[in-house]
Amino acid sequence: MIRNMNIGDSRSYERTISKADVLAFGTLTKDMNKAHFDEAYTQTTIFKKPIIHGMLLGSLFSKVFGLDYPGEGTIYCSQSLKFLKPAYPDEPLTVKVTVKDIILDKNRVIFTTEIFNKQEELILTGEAMLMPRKES
Repeated sequence: MIRNMNIGDSRSYERTISKADVLAFGTLTKDMNKAHFDEAYTQTTIFKKPIIHGMLLGSLFSKVFGLDYPGEGTIYCSQSLKFLKPAYPDEPLTVKVTVKDIILDKNRVIFTTEIFNKQEELILTGEAMLMPRKES
C-alpha cells in the first residue's frame, strides 16, 4: 500500500455541515457552547453567527484516510490542527489531504490536511501521521 503512494498525491471532497450536524456533534460531545448555537450571543462575538465546532471540522479528514486514501485498514496516529477562520453551518467546505512525506521503514505517511470555505480561503490547516495497512 505505502509503496503505491507518492509525495504530492492528494485527495479532496466537498462537504456541507448542517445545523443538525452541529447539534448532533454538540449532543454527542456535550459541548453545547453558545458559540455554536445561540444566534443572539454570537451577534456579540467576532463571528456574528454560530460557528461549527473545530473538532467536528478536524474529524472530516477521517473519511478520506479510512475509506479513500490510503483506505481500509489505515490507522490514524496523530493530527495537528490550526484554525485560521471560522466555518459556518450550511456553507460548502472543501476537505483536502496531500502526502507530505513517506517514511517507508516505519510504514508512516505524513499528510498536510486543509479545509477551504466557499470563497476558497484556507480556514483550517494541519498535519496527520498515518500508518497504512501493511502490504501482503
